[in-house]
Amino acid sequence: MAEETFSDLGRVEAIAKLYEGTPYSPFSSSYFETEGKCHITSHSRTFLEGMDFDLTYFPLKHLGYKCVIAVTGELYAEFSHPRTMDVRLGISAKLDFKHIKEIWEGIVAAAREHGYSQVTLDMLPSPNGLTISISSTGETSLLMSKRRPAAKSMDLICVSGNLGAAFMGFRVLEKEKESFVKSGDIQKQPDLEEYKHLVGAYLKPEISPRIISTMEEEEIMPSYGYLVTRGLADSVRRLVRDSGLGAKIYVDKLPFAGKTFDLGKQLNIDPMSASLNGGEDYRLLFTIPIGKHDKFRHDFQTFDIIGHLAKPEVGAVIVTPDGAELPIRAQGWKENEAFD
Repeated sequence: MAEETFSDLGRVEAIAKLYEGTPYSPFSSSYFETEGKCHITSHSRTFLEGMDFDLTYFPLKHLGYKCVIAVTGELYAEFSHPRTMDVRLGISAKLDFKHIKEIWEGIVAAAREHGYSQVTLDMLPSPNGLTISISSTGETSLLMSKRRPAAKSMDLICVSGNLGAAFMGFRVLEKEKESFVKSGDIQKQPDLEEYKHLVGAYLKPEISPRIISTMEEEEIMPSYGYLVTRGLADSVRRLVRDSGLGAKIYVDKLPFAGKTFDLGKQLNIDPMSASLNGGEDYRLLFTIPIGKHDKFRHDFQTFDIIGHLAKPEVGAVIVTPDGAELPIRAQGWKENEAFD
């Protein structure tokens, strides 16, 4: 059977074929009704080849999946349930239908996993490499919105998993890419088994699709939420800015993945720096009322309590094991600055 190409299919037929076997319909309007009972949230993000991902080592299906997680995590951070998604693909000449099909498979897999009811797609040519733009909408019931508490000093700062792993995995892939380029051996395949969890944290981050529903069921309402994508330091500083309170993060409470410190020694990277400024972790950070401490620890064991809110004059600080308080400084805002 001959391989299908864009020149054979054309844009409309290509989009229609990508939808085959999915629960979504092509060319439909992206909307949903709330009947005045919900608060609507929307987030969008654009991913650029060479800036946000490198196709030398990034599996296309994983790439599509990760892009969806990026916008979906932002919805969860605002306590919203995903509802609709719009996808725009800018396709360069080096990619054909089979490549876009892989990306689409990853997008659909993530969309289905996180309960999107509608997904729209459009494609256009790109002269500067692959571009993926995703916009998503979600809803929060007005009842839940009203029940979210005001932030107070001593509220818990919690994060949904280890930090810095994605940055370390990125560094492993970059190191292997450099070795590949120098060797010129196209048959050489890197051995990533030892650090597969770190590499996986970068290539295919995951967030539980049940996180918001479970919090609603257990009646644990966070006062603030953020998706940690540009390092913990950036998210904590945003929290301090938005809440008007201070924040203390404890060094000995930060969660790290296995092999992080071993790899840090090999690559001369401080794991603490990777967690604070590394980026791409896709972890949820919530502030939880101190009165919910015991229930939260029992029902949300995948989260780590890494600090607490404090009086405004404290600012954003990280507390060392010996009790010293050091100001937290976030790196730049550009997506790839953490990797420079």
